[in-house]
Amino acid sequence: MTHVDDDTTLVLLKVEEAARRLRIGRTTCFALIRTGELESVLVGGLRRIPVDAPAAYVTRLRSARQAA
Repeated sequence: MTHVDDDTTLVLLKVEEAARRLRIGRTTCFALIRTGELESVLVGGLRRIPVDAPAAYVTRLRSARQAA
């Protein structure tokens, strides 16, 4: 059985899916979206996260840590 996180054809993730990839809670994920730290888009009335956005967020965190 294929899990949604294993589907390489996805372009956008639900907030819960992005949170699971980042190993954070849904509320924390929404907070990152609200501050602009995690990229998101609206599709109709639905909030979605580009599939590459969680990895980009982690890359920025790592870069900021190395610069400090």
